[in-house]
Amino acid sequence: MSPSPPRPVDTRALFRPLSSEFATLLHGLRPDDWQRPTIAGSWQVRDVVAHLVDLTFRRLSFHRDAMAPPPPSRPINSESDFVAFINDMNAQWVGAARRFSPRVLADMFERGSRELADWFEALPLEAPALFGVSWAGEIESAGWFDVGREFAEVWHHQQQVRLAVGAALATEPRYLRPVFQIGFRALPHAFRGVGEPGDVVVVDVAGNAGSTWMLSREAGGWQLDEGDSPAAAARVRLSEDTAWRLLFNSVAPDEAARTIEISGRADLTAPFASARAVIV
Repeated sequence: MSPSPPRPVDTRALFRPLSSEFATLLHGLRPDDWQRPTIAGSWQVRDVVAHLVDLTFRRLSFHRDAMAPPPPSRPINSESDFVAFINDMNAQWVGAARRFSPRVLADMFERGSRELADWFEALPLEAPALFGVSWAGEIESAGWFDVGREFAEVWHHQQQVRLAVGAALATEPRYLRPVFQIGFRALPHAFRGVGEPGDVVVVDVAGNAGSTWMLSREAGGWQLDEGDSPAAAARVRLSEDTAWRLLFNSVAPDEAARTIEISGRADLTAPFASARAVIV
């Protein structure tokens, strides 16, 4: 496969079917399912659903309704300050939402996700972004990338719930392929501290939704393309299941390492283990 620059990814029409399926799942959960632990740290299923409700209505408020986000309570002078701000905002809502019943949370998600799908489906692909994608190292991003980041965020939190309650995962290619096309844009930022111009790293993801990605070190930083290169100084091979779990902080690094095949220069493969398509 000859290398080619990744093209814009249109995820606008995917919000509705993904979240409709998830709403049906939520309405069918047993009371004890809502208390099950998840891979999202200390959050139970109900907390992850509450976070999805927050993400949905937050996006509608800030993007559709053009409401200015509330200012942070303390200055943001570094990446760690920004992460702390996001974590605090998330925790505030999840704590307050513990006052809501599972039925209320499921109804809120179902209503909000329908409105979010309406909004994104009507949004032009070239519309400006609401936020830059920070985990890709961007202060300003293309609009389709901002929307795609939102889709990947919604998708992976739904996966956390599905895993916790033993439901089928939403890993069919129509969902997982665009998730990878969005998520792997985290790689150039993750690799920013290594390599010299001319270095090439190939990442091969096996599976129906997988693909082969090539990182090329240029004078201005790493360039991401889809494709292979015989000149690769290092290669990473992994399954699509390991790939999405790693990108979205859903597997322990040592567990992921046991299923990843690495060859070539270790200095060029080490950053892959820390690449994340989420704010951490």
